Amino acid sequence: MVEEVKQATPGRTAERSEPGGDEQAVRPASFGVLAWARWFWRTLTSMRTALILLFLFALGSVPGSIWPQRGVSDAKVSQYFTDSPALAEWLDRLWLFDVFKAPWFAAIYLLLFLSLVGCVLPRAATHLRELRRKPPAPPRNLSRLPQNASFDGDLTVEEAAKRLRGMRFRVTTGPGWVAAEKGYLRETGNLLFHIALLGLLVAVGAGALYGYRGNVLVVEGEGFANTVAAYDRYMPGQQVNAESLEPFSFTVEDFQASYIAQGERRGQPLDFLAKLKVTDVPGGPQRDYTLKVNDPLDVDGTLTYLIDHGYAPTFRITDGKGQVAFDGPVPCLVVQPATFTSECVIKVPDAQPEQLGLLVGFLPTTVPMNGEWVSVFPGAANPTAQVYGAFAGDLGLKNGRPQSVYELDPTSLKKMRPLVMKADPLAVGKKLDLPNGAGSIEFTGVKEWIALQITHDPGRMPALVASVLAVVGLVLSLTVRRRRVWVRVGDQQGKDRGHVEIGGLTRTEGSDFSEEFAGIVADLNPGVNNDAR
Repeated sequence: MVEEVKQATPGRTAERSEPGGDEQAVRPASFGVLAWARWFWRTLTSMRTALILLFLFALGSVPGSIWPQRGVSDAKVSQYFTDSPALAEWLDRLWLFDVFKAPWFAAIYLLLFLSLVGCVLPRAATHLRELRRKPPAPPRNLSRLPQNASFDGDLTVEEAAKRLRGMRFRVTTGPGWVAAEKGYLRETGNLLFHIALLGLLVAVGAGALYGYRGNVLVVEGEGFANTVAAYDRYMPGQQVNAESLEPFSFTVEDFQASYIAQGERRGQPLDFLAKLKVTDVPGGPQRDYTLKVNDPLDVDGTLTYLIDHGYAPTFRITDGKGQVAFDGPVPCLVVQPATFTSECVIKVPDAQPEQLGLLVGFLPTTVPMNGEWVSVFPGAANPTAQVYGAFAGDLGLKNGRPQSVYELDPTSLKKMRPLVMKADPLAVGKKLDLPNGAGSIEFTGVKEWIALQITHDPGRMPALVASVLAVVGLVLSLTVRRRRVWVRVGDQQGKDRGHVEIGGLTRTEGSDFSEEFAGIVADLNPGVNNDAR
């Protein structure tokens, strides 16, 4: 009796029936950890999965452009929580204010990296073997190929091989035939594209590990030294320490913002520039540098970008005992970008006999309108400062809880005594006396502040190189065609040498090889009409 073997299905074992016995039922086998691991790896390293992950990687970066990000626009993030607290809370839970630090973004990043590695390495090995392989011998019947031609002439195998090499074909010969192939750059470009993507991911990862980023606000006339303590917000990579920072410093000599003064576009910005005095190393000479938007200061690979600006009016505050308790600039937050109407908070913990807290509105170009004072232009053409509220009492600075410099603590504010509520605007040089001998506030001048982002990213140039190589690889993979040409001189035994057959085949779907093939036939049989079809 012939043995009957039952074919196994995935996840099952095949058992055969014994001669003369009853056929046993097929019992399912366990799909073990190793089998699951192999299935997961095959799925992860497939081209389809790589494309899906690449799409998700691009899609996951979109929220970083829609919503403000911490470390780049902290003020806008805070404003989002003020304007839409419920929505901002949900966005924060989803890490949409820290997209590029989100666990889900890191998961996409790592899976894409593993997928590309598992996809590219086997393909690269296969391509290297293909490059060493000689073009195959011609098929038996060249007339059945999509492109074919024949003619009578004195063409020899050596001459055909020479002319095809002149057309940059890889050529091999045999008895009475020539095989030629070119277009390997198509697969090379495809691999280059994927390897460049790997390089891009490595460059981004290296930048995250060995780079750092920080934000700082600097007022005109003040300076900055590149130390950890000088940053308002500092975000180092895991391999960065305080000694890794470039020891440069600079002073903001002046900031200039220009706006359109007339017409429908009145008030729109034209240009921003900050004039700096830069010292590249401690004790070194100073140099002048004009910092502009998208034109950063570069000190040994550490880039300083101009990302924001605003007004910092200067005040002199005298307390109830006649002592000057505060004298200097106060950075204000912009509340109306079109006119740069801003709000400032002044905390005077050294005032006697009671601490003072003031809420001040700054109007760059002040005009009366409907019984109110408003700004109508972002430039400081007629600057005024309007005290919205002055309070006396404990500011709560000694209770150990951190406070924002841009707001009065609501809990402490409820316990403070109001002194002034919405006074008339003060021009430069004017003073407002606080009631009950609590002191006075004088508006002494106008300065401007700039917000800077300082970054050191060692992966920046490798990422640029990888991006260029990815574009080159993509162009090669889209424009180069893989094609083969065979020439048979005489019959298959090498006889009847006056008859030549040529066949051509493209290995790229959707490409037209007819015009190039006609040129090849004409070059192999110059000056003679052929019956290429």
